Amino acid sequence: MQEPPEKQQIIALVVRQNTPGIEEPVRRLADYLAGAGYRVVFEADTAAYLATVGIDGLESMTVADIGEQGSYAIVMGGDGTMLGIARQLAQYHIPLIGINSGRLGFITDIPIDRMVPALGEILQGQARAEERTLLEARVVRDGQQIFCAVAFNDVVVARGAGAGMVELKLTVDGEFMYNQRADGLIVSTPTGSTAYALSAGGPLLHPRVQGIVLVPIAPHALSNRPIVVPESSEIVVELVAGRDISVNFDMQTFTSAQLGDRIVISRSPHTITFLHPRGWSYYHTLREKLHWNEYPTNEGKLT
Repeated sequence: MQEPPEKQQIIALVVRQNTPGIEEPVRRLADYLAGAGYRVVFEADTAAYLATVGIDGLESMTVADIGEQGSYAIVMGGDGTMLGIARQLAQYHIPLIGINSGRLGFITDIPIDRMVPALGEILQGQARAEERTLLEARVVRDGQQIFCAVAFNDVVVARGAGAGMVELKLTVDGEFMYNQRADGLIVSTPTGSTAYALSAGGPLLHPRVQGIVLVPIAPHALSNRPIVVPESSEIVVELVAGRDISVNFDMQTFTSAQLGDRIVISRSPHTITFLHPRGWSYYHTLREKLHWNEYPTNEGKLT
């Protein structure tokens, strides 16, 4: 057991809802952290959900209180759970630790069966810290901002399910890039390059690459290809033609848009810090999640 901190620190737990069998790992994790001398609190919606599955009497905090008072936030769920809470906590710069109880787990990367030893390493100061960027997008109509939000993975401008193609005018740092007819456009961070952008044919970007990737969705002209622009860029997407157009943020928040609207996208001033256990590797994550062949350590041959 690690030594308790000199001053009791607060660790917040955020748990994916409607996950069968999550109660036992949650209890085990909370007991471990409390036994190590930490004050364990639960994000308010998490506490309300856990009360419905027999874990009650939990101390809870709002996201704002967690951001202001917490030392760490541990997310037990899938990447979607992490995306949702990361956007809310970005302004507070509280480190995030991801335990995977979902499917892919690109950013919730610690398996449940290894969570206790992995957390022991991290909380003893043996963590690998990694900073990730976010995007901020503003929807401007008739010169007035009508909506603003941040995205951890991507900002997606897309047509409605029953609508035809949209036409978009794209400008980067005041320079006209192209008019494009397509089902939409994905504007992605390096983190989001393994999400929707990847399925639409975009490139993988290492998290330390300082770039923003633009990926057309089913473009009419096959010459419209993905392109990576500097992360300092201001990207303006103007809606020229189409109907039922929406602007989605990590596919969790969205707003409807009209022709003539301008979506102004730039890097957010906030970042997210992930803490990984010792030995964590981004390339190992890619091999595991994308099922790449790998060299065995003892033979040097492809399996």
